[in-house]
Amino acid sequence: MITGDGSLHAPAVRLERLSAGHADALLAFERENREFFTRSVPDRGDAYFTPAGFAGRHAALLAEQASGACHFHVVLDAGGALVGRVNLVDAADGGAELGYRVGERAGGRGVARAAVEEVCRLAATAYGLTALTAVTTLDNAPSRALLARTGFTAVGERTVDGRPGTAYRRAL
Repeated sequence: MITGDGSLHAPAVRLERLSAGHADALLAFERENREFFTRSVPDRGDAYFTPAGFAGRHAALLAEQASGACHFHVVLDAGGALVGRVNLVDAADGGAELGYRVGERAGGRGVARAAVEEVCRLAATAYGLTALTAVTTLDNAPSRALLARTGFTAVGERTVDGRPGTAYRRAL
């Protein structure tokens, strides 16, 4: 949020490491925002949104996290409502790939920026990572702008699900 004096104040968000206890709130969040997310990223498929399909995927994510290969987080607002996700996947050799999504109702308020900045801090301090990468499509201007504002630099072209995109990198 930008104040009257022009300075930027990040909203109060809290990242929590993904746990089994987040399952119900996370499924509700994904269902609520399914249509919104498919405007910019591929849909997860109908099975994902069923209780059994989601439970299986959630268990798989928790197993990946337990192995140290990934670090998944939910983003909570000041009231404790789940408003987003921010993840570090394929952690190896000091690096990982950043992924994030913020629900439609929380968009445009700096939530994604605050979450990305916090996960970058955690990546360096808690997870011992030295660099992060991210990829987004050329038609996802908000994501490209967010990456630039949070210290990521474009490093090359990529194809994302058949669409032209850009790869980014940030040293930590």
